[in-house]
Amino acid sequence: MKLSIIIPVYNSSKYLERCIDSVLDSLGTINGEILLVDNYSTDDSLSLLKKYAKKYPKIISVFRCKTKGAAAVRNYGFKKSQGRYVWFIDADDYITTDAIPKLLKTADDNDADIVMMGAERIYGNEDRNYLSPVSPDEPNYKSRFVRYGMGPWQVLVRREWWQRCGFSFKEGFIHEDMEMMSSLILFTDNFACVDEPLYYYCQNTGSVLHNRKFNKHIFDIFPALEGLYQRFKDAGAEKEYHDELEWFFIWNLLIDSAKDFAQFPEGRVGFARSREMLKRYFPDWRKNQFLKTKPLKLRVRVRMNYYTK
Repeated sequence: MKLSIIIPVYNSSKYLERCIDSVLDSLGTINGEILLVDNYSTDDSLSLLKKYAKKYPKIISVFRCKTKGAAAVRNYGFKKSQGRYVWFIDADDYITTDAIPKLLKTADDNDADIVMMGAERIYGNEDRNYLSPVSPDEPNYKSRFVRYGMGPWQVLVRREWWQRCGFSFKEGFIHEDMEMMSSLILFTDNFACVDEPLYYYCQNTGSVLHNRKFNKHIFDIFPALEGLYQRFKDAGAEKEYHDELEWFFIWNLLIDSAKDFAQFPEGRVGFARSREMLKRYFPDWRKNQFLKTKPLKLRVRVRMNYYTK
């Protein structure tokens, strides 16, 4: 079997048909499978999945993962999959008609363990921006790969390589992809990309990362970053990629997560925890080479967030 598409599903009935239909259109006659893994949805997602499985029994399989969380669902789906290549796709997103043929051709032509693709990020008001992939043709591409912070959906991976390296998503918290994705490039030189928007990344305001109510999982950023650093340390690469990891910590603690910490009174303790983490891992973060290249406005915001109580 050429390809396994794994789609975690939790209360996604609003988007499922768009997602699954786009995958079916792109798969065409290619020998592949679609694994729809429900995580105990409370809406009508499961019944919708079963309808698709009944209509396409040779292509679509439906499973229920007993352990909650996207990480557990992806790990479960991978164990059930059989394809030479694997692609994790989110249920509220969709892909272009030519996505799968282009990714598979690129993987075969380059004997690639990872194929990264461009994506179009779509906001609720239909504003869009292009997320360009890292290219192996650019200087120091591994440096940008480490700093990029892509989701699992932005890469096609070779099954044999993924298994040999023992990869799996750490279960029990959100940001489970952050804990691993930037480290993938440490384990291969067989990397390729398709610099086209093959994936539509939809910003769903109802997702766990866009919750309007306080969610203690916003603090999962801390174990996720600790796990990522440990991966580099275990690989003996934490010094070689010191500046890249430092910037990754700065961005995620003092820019991205800072917005969540400031939004809720219960979240403001996150600022103190961010300071503690940076003092422990990167005490000289202010001298970071990548931070120095950013606009003054951003650098000022970073410093203000660092000192926020």
